[in-house]
Amino acid sequence: MARPQMLKLPEVLEEIGMSRAAFYRMRARGQAPRLVKLPNGHLRVRRNDLDDWLSNLDSPAY
Repeated sequence: MARPQMLKLPEVLEEIGMSRAAFYRMRARGQAPRLVKLPNGHLRVRRNDLDDWLSNLDSPAY
């Protein structure tokens, strides 16, 4: 089954094992994956943005 291209925030939080509060703290510091706000106000994360963010967590910063 193909993974959805746009993930709901609760799906992202479950996948990365993080609370909403911790996610928003990271977001305030510019360290979270980019959120997309839909016209209805709901938030989504693009699958490729999340995958890129996760892969950068595993890479050491030089």
